[in-house]
Amino acid sequence: MRKLIIPVLVFVVATFLMSLFVIEEGERGIVIRFGRVLKMDNADMAKIYEPGLHFKFPLFDRVKTLDARIQTMDDQADRFVTSEKKDVIIDSYVKWRIADFGQFYLSTGGGNILTAESLLQRKVADGLRAEIGSKTIKEIVSEKREEVMADVLTDAKESSFDLGIEVVDLRIKKINLPDEINKSIYLRMRAEREAVARKHRAQGREKAEVLRAQAELEVATVLAEADKTARITRGDADAKAASIYAKAFSQDPEFFSFVRSLEAYEKSFNSKNDILVLDPKTEFFKYMNSADGRSK
Repeated sequence: MRKLIIPVLVFVVATFLMSLFVIEEGERGIVIRFGRVLKMDNADMAKIYEPGLHFKFPLFDRVKTLDARIQTMDDQADRFVTSEKKDVIIDSYVKWRIADFGQFYLSTGGGNILTAESLLQRKVADGLRAEIGSKTIKEIVSEKREEVMADVLTDAKESSFDLGIEVVDLRIKKINLPDEINKSIYLRMRAEREAVARKHRAQGREKAEVLRAQAELEVATVLAEADKTARITRGDADAKAASIYAKAFSQDPEFFSFVRSLEAYEKSFNSKNDILVLDPKTEFFKYMNSADGRSK
Protein backbone atom coordinates (compact mmCIF):
# COMPACT_ATOMS: atom_id res chain seq x y z
CA MET A 1 0.00 0.00 0.00
CA ARG A 2 2.75 2.43 0.86
CA LYS A 3 4.28 1.93 -2.56
CA LEU A 4 0.99 3.03 -4.18
CA ILE A 5 0.52 6.11 -2.02
CA ILE A 6 3.37 8.07 -3.59
CA PRO A 7 2.27 7.52 -7.25
CA VAL A 8 -1.31 8.30 -6.29
CA LEU A 9 -0.23 11.55 -4.58
CA VAL A 10 1.88 12.47 -7.57
CA PHE A 11 -1.05 11.82 -9.89
CA VAL A 12 -3.44 13.80 -7.72
CA VAL A 13 -1.04 16.74 -7.46
CA ALA A 14 -0.31 16.64 -11.18
CA THR A 15 -4.01 16.44 -11.99
CA PHE A 16 -4.72 19.34 -9.65
CA LEU A 17 -1.99 21.45 -11.19
CA MET A 18 -3.16 20.60 -14.70
CA SER A 19 -6.64 21.76 -13.78
CA LEU A 20 -5.39 25.21 -12.82
CA PHE A 21 -4.81 28.06 -15.26
CA VAL A 22 -4.13 31.77 -14.82
CA ILE A 23 -5.40 34.64 -16.97
CA GLU A 24 -3.09 37.64 -16.94
CA GLU A 25 -4.20 41.24 -16.61
CA GLY A 26 -5.27 42.68 -19.96
CA GLU A 27 -6.26 39.26 -21.28
CA ARG A 28 -9.36 37.13 -21.39
CA GLY A 29 -9.63 33.38 -21.66
CA ILE A 30 -11.96 30.89 -23.31
CA VAL A 31 -11.95 27.13 -22.86
CA ILE A 32 -12.01 24.74 -25.80
CA ARG A 33 -13.56 21.38 -24.95
CA PHE A 34 -13.53 18.69 -27.60
CA GLY A 35 -12.89 21.32 -30.28
CA ARG A 36 -15.79 23.52 -29.24
CA VAL A 37 -15.84 26.75 -27.30
CA LEU A 38 -17.20 26.23 -23.83
CA LYS A 39 -20.35 28.33 -23.41
CA MET A 40 -22.15 29.75 -20.44
CA ASP A 41 -24.95 27.76 -18.85
CA ASN A 42 -28.30 28.30 -20.53
CA ALA A 43 -26.77 30.79 -22.97
CA ASP A 44 -25.35 30.76 -26.45
CA MET A 45 -22.41 32.98 -25.52
CA ALA A 46 -18.89 31.81 -24.87
CA LYS A 47 -17.82 31.61 -21.27
CA ILE A 48 -15.23 34.31 -20.67
CA TYR A 49 -12.60 33.93 -17.97
CA GLU A 50 -11.50 37.16 -16.39
CA PRO A 51 -7.94 37.78 -15.09
CA GLY A 52 -7.17 35.50 -12.14
CA LEU A 53 -6.93 31.82 -11.19
CA HIS A 54 -9.41 29.37 -12.73
CA PHE A 55 -10.06 25.65 -13.00
CA LYS A 56 -10.58 23.39 -16.01
CA PHE A 57 -10.88 19.70 -16.71
CA PRO A 58 -7.40 18.39 -17.36
CA LEU A 59 -6.75 16.60 -20.62
CA PHE A 60 -10.22 17.55 -21.97
CA ASP A 61 -10.06 21.32 -21.79
CA ARG A 62 -7.69 23.62 -23.62
CA VAL A 63 -7.40 27.31 -22.67
CA LYS A 64 -7.03 30.03 -25.31
CA THR A 65 -6.01 33.46 -24.03
CA LEU A 66 -6.91 36.50 -26.07
CA ASP A 67 -5.68 40.07 -25.75
CA ALA A 68 -8.51 42.27 -24.45
CA ARG A 69 -6.67 45.56 -24.88
CA ILE A 70 -7.26 48.06 -27.67
CA GLN A 71 -5.23 47.13 -30.73
CA THR A 72 -3.82 49.47 -33.38
CA MET A 73 -3.90 48.43 -37.00
CA ASP A 74 -1.56 50.81 -38.78
CA ASP A 75 -2.70 50.15 -42.28
CA GLN A 76 -0.39 50.56 -45.25
CA ALA A 77 -1.10 53.39 -47.66
CA ASP A 78 -3.52 52.41 -50.41
CA ARG A 79 -4.64 54.04 -53.64
CA PHE A 80 -8.24 55.18 -54.12
CA VAL A 81 -10.14 56.92 -56.93
CA THR A 82 -12.15 60.10 -56.30
CA SER A 83 -15.38 61.17 -57.99
CA GLU A 84 -13.20 63.18 -60.41
CA LYS A 85 -11.52 59.91 -61.48
CA LYS A 86 -8.27 61.04 -59.91
CA ASP A 87 -6.05 58.83 -57.78
CA VAL A 88 -5.21 59.62 -54.17
CA ILE A 89 -2.99 57.69 -51.77
CA ILE A 90 -4.46 57.51 -48.27
CA ASP A 91 -2.65 56.32 -45.16
CA SER A 92 -4.95 55.44 -42.23
CA TYR A 93 -5.01 53.58 -38.94
CA VAL A 94 -7.73 51.78 -36.97
CA LYS A 95 -8.19 51.26 -33.24
CA TRP A 96 -10.07 48.05 -32.39
CA ARG A 97 -10.61 45.47 -29.67
CA ILE A 98 -12.28 42.10 -29.22
CA ALA A 99 -15.94 42.44 -28.26
CA ASP A 100 -17.13 38.83 -28.58
CA PHE A 101 -14.24 36.49 -27.72
CA GLY A 102 -16.05 33.35 -28.78
CA GLN A 103 -17.07 34.77 -32.15
CA PHE A 104 -13.59 36.21 -32.60
CA TYR A 105 -12.04 32.81 -31.96
CA LEU A 106 -14.28 31.07 -34.47
CA SER A 107 -14.16 33.74 -37.22
CA THR A 108 -10.40 34.22 -37.20
CA GLY A 109 -9.30 30.60 -37.27
CA GLY A 110 -8.50 30.18 -33.60
CA GLY A 111 -8.07 33.80 -32.47
CA ASN A 112 -5.30 34.76 -34.91
CA ILE A 113 -4.63 38.52 -34.67
CA LEU A 114 -3.06 38.70 -38.13
CA THR A 115 -6.08 37.02 -39.70
CA ALA A 116 -8.40 39.39 -37.85
CA GLU A 117 -6.52 42.47 -39.05
CA SER A 118 -6.40 41.15 -42.60
CA LEU A 119 -10.19 40.73 -42.62
CA LEU A 120 -10.72 44.09 -40.92
CA GLN A 121 -8.40 45.79 -43.39
CA ARG A 122 -10.55 44.63 -46.30
CA LYS A 123 -13.68 45.98 -44.66
CA VAL A 124 -12.06 49.36 -43.92
CA ALA A 125 -10.63 49.57 -47.43
CA ASP A 126 -14.05 48.86 -48.94
CA GLY A 127 -15.59 51.60 -46.79
CA LEU A 128 -12.89 54.08 -47.74
CA ARG A 129 -13.22 53.20 -51.39
CA ALA A 130 -16.96 53.87 -51.32
CA GLU A 131 -16.58 57.19 -49.48
CA ILE A 132 -13.59 58.45 -51.49
CA GLY A 133 -15.36 57.52 -54.71
CA SER A 134 -18.19 59.93 -53.91
CA LYS A 135 -15.99 62.91 -52.96
CA THR A 136 -13.65 65.29 -54.78
CA ILE A 137 -10.02 65.81 -53.82
CA LYS A 138 -10.87 69.23 -52.39
CA GLU A 139 -13.63 67.76 -50.22
CA ILE A 140 -11.40 64.95 -48.95
CA VAL A 141 -8.53 67.24 -48.09
CA SER A 142 -10.55 70.05 -46.51
CA GLU A 143 -14.11 70.28 -45.25
CA LYS A 144 -15.34 66.71 -45.84
CA ARG A 145 -12.37 64.89 -44.31
CA GLU A 146 -13.98 64.47 -40.87
CA GLU A 147 -17.22 63.39 -42.52
CA VAL A 148 -15.39 60.72 -44.53
CA MET A 149 -13.72 59.31 -41.40
CA ALA A 150 -17.01 59.30 -39.47
CA ASP A 151 -18.88 57.47 -42.26
CA VAL A 152 -16.13 54.88 -42.72
CA LEU A 153 -15.95 54.34 -38.94
CA THR A 154 -19.71 53.70 -38.82
CA ASP A 155 -19.51 51.22 -41.71
CA ALA A 156 -16.51 49.48 -40.16
CA LYS A 157 -18.31 49.09 -36.83
CA GLU A 158 -21.34 47.52 -38.50
CA SER A 159 -19.39 45.21 -40.79
CA SER A 160 -16.99 43.95 -38.12
CA PHE A 161 -19.67 42.52 -35.81
CA ASP A 162 -19.41 39.15 -37.52
CA LEU A 163 -15.72 39.06 -36.57
CA GLY A 164 -16.44 39.67 -32.91
CA ILE A 165 -14.55 42.96 -33.21
CA GLU A 166 -15.46 46.45 -32.02
CA VAL A 167 -13.89 49.24 -34.07
CA VAL A 168 -13.10 52.04 -31.61
CA ASP A 169 -11.67 54.71 -33.91
CA LEU A 170 -10.50 55.30 -37.46
CA ARG A 171 -8.27 58.13 -38.60
CA ILE A 172 -6.78 59.26 -41.89
CA LYS A 173 -3.15 60.10 -41.19
CA LYS A 174 -2.04 61.39 -44.55
CA ILE A 175 -3.43 62.08 -48.01
CA ASN A 176 -0.97 62.15 -50.88
CA LEU A 177 -1.23 62.37 -54.62
CA PRO A 178 0.66 60.09 -57.02
CA ASP A 179 3.91 61.48 -58.38
CA GLU A 180 2.50 62.09 -61.86
CA ILE A 181 -0.45 64.05 -60.44
CA ASN A 182 1.86 65.96 -58.08
CA LYS A 183 3.93 66.99 -61.07
CA SER A 184 0.90 68.16 -63.06
CA ILE A 185 -0.44 70.09 -60.06
CA TYR A 186 2.99 71.68 -59.55
CA LEU A 187 3.11 72.72 -63.20
CA ARG A 188 -0.41 74.14 -63.03
CA MET A 189 0.36 76.04 -59.84
CA ARG A 190 3.57 77.35 -61.40
CA ALA A 191 1.67 78.52 -64.48
CA GLU A 192 -0.90 80.24 -62.27
CA ARG A 193 1.81 81.96 -60.22
CA GLU A 194 3.60 83.05 -63.39
CA ALA A 195 0.34 84.49 -64.74
CA VAL A 196 -0.15 86.41 -61.50
CA ALA A 197 3.47 87.61 -61.66
CA ARG A 198 3.01 88.79 -65.26
CA LYS A 199 -0.16 90.61 -64.25
CA HIS A 200 1.63 92.35 -61.37
CA ARG A 201 4.54 93.29 -63.63
CA ALA A 202 2.16 94.72 -66.24
CA GLN A 203 0.35 96.69 -63.56
CA GLY A 204 3.72 97.92 -62.26
CA ARG A 205 4.78 99.04 -65.72
CA GLU A 206 1.44 100.79 -66.20
CA LYS A 207 1.77 102.61 -62.88
CA ALA A 208 5.37 103.51 -63.72
CA GLU A 209 4.24 105.03 -67.04
CA VAL A 210 1.52 106.99 -65.25
CA LEU A 211 3.97 108.26 -62.64
CA ARG A 212 6.53 109.11 -65.32
CA ALA A 213 3.91 111.02 -67.34
CA GLN A 214 2.80 112.87 -64.21
CA ALA A 215 6.40 113.73 -63.39
CA GLU A 216 7.07 114.96 -66.92
CA LEU A 217 3.87 117.01 -66.81
CA GLU A 218 4.89 118.56 -63.49
CA VAL A 219 8.38 119.32 -64.88
CA ALA A 220 6.88 120.89 -68.01
CA THR A 221 4.45 122.90 -65.85
CA VAL A 222 7.27 124.12 -63.58
CA LEU A 223 9.44 125.05 -66.58
CA ALA A 224 6.54 126.83 -68.24
CA GLU A 225 5.78 128.75 -65.07
CA ALA A 226 9.47 129.59 -64.69
CA ASP A 227 9.71 130.72 -68.34
CA LYS A 228 6.54 132.77 -67.90
CA THR A 229 7.91 134.37 -64.76
CA ALA A 230 11.25 135.01 -66.51
CA ARG A 231 9.50 136.59 -69.49
CA ILE A 232 7.39 138.77 -67.23
CA THR A 233 10.45 139.78 -65.23
CA ARG A 234 12.41 140.43 -68.40
CA GLY A 235 9.55 142.44 -69.84
CA ASP A 236 9.31 144.48 -66.66
CA ALA A 237 13.04 145.06 -66.75
CA ASP A 238 12.93 146.05 -70.40
CA ALA A 239 10.05 148.38 -69.65
CA LYS A 240 11.97 149.97 -66.80
CA ALA A 241 15.08 150.24 -68.95
CA ALA A 242 13.06 151.81 -71.74
CA SER A 243 11.55 154.20 -69.25
CA ILE A 244 15.00 155.13 -67.98
CA TYR A 245 16.24 155.59 -71.55
CA ALA A 246 13.21 157.69 -72.35
CA LYS A 247 13.80 159.89 -69.34
CA ALA A 248 17.48 160.22 -70.25
CA PHE A 249 16.61 160.97 -73.87
CA SER A 250 14.15 163.64 -72.85
CA GLN A 251 16.74 165.31 -70.60
CA ASP A 252 19.60 165.31 -73.15
CA PRO A 253 18.70 163.94 -76.55
CA GLU A 254 22.12 164.70 -77.96
CA PHE A 255 23.93 162.70 -75.25
CA PHE A 256 21.51 159.81 -75.63
CA SER A 257 22.14 159.71 -79.37
CA PHE A 258 25.88 159.80 -78.75
CA VAL A 259 25.75 156.83 -76.32
CA ARG A 260 23.64 154.79 -78.68
CA SER A 261 26.09 155.51 -81.49
CA LEU A 262 29.00 154.31 -79.34
CA GLU A 263 27.14 151.10 -78.60
CA ALA A 264 26.54 150.66 -82.31
CA TYR A 265 30.24 151.26 -83.04
CA GLU A 266 31.22 148.71 -80.37
CA LYS A 267 28.98 146.05 -81.84
CA SER A 268 30.07 146.80 -85.36
CA PHE A 269 33.84 146.77 -84.74
CA ASN A 270 34.13 144.03 -82.11
CA SER A 271 36.18 141.80 -84.43
CA LYS A 272 39.43 142.64 -86.20
CA ASN A 273 38.38 140.65 -89.24
CA ASP A 274 35.19 142.62 -89.80
CA ILE A 275 35.14 144.78 -92.90
CA LEU A 276 32.47 147.42 -93.50
CA VAL A 277 32.13 149.11 -96.85
CA LEU A 278 30.20 152.34 -96.12
CA ASP A 279 30.18 155.90 -97.24
CA PRO A 280 31.98 157.95 -94.50
CA LYS A 281 29.47 160.72 -95.00
CA THR A 282 26.57 158.53 -93.90
CA GLU A 283 24.61 159.23 -90.76
CA PHE A 284 26.32 156.23 -89.08
CA PHE A 285 29.69 158.03 -88.92
CA LYS A 286 28.46 161.48 -88.01
CA TYR A 287 30.19 161.49 -84.62
CA MET A 288 33.45 160.24 -86.12
CA ASN A 289 33.50 162.94 -88.70
CA SER A 290 33.01 165.72 -86.14
CA ALA A 291 36.14 167.01 -84.45
CA ASP A 292 34.38 167.84 -81.20
CA GLY A 293 32.36 164.64 -81.26
CA ARG A 294 29.11 166.39 -81.92
CA SER A 295 26.81 165.72 -84.78
CA LYS A 296 26.37 168.37 -87.40
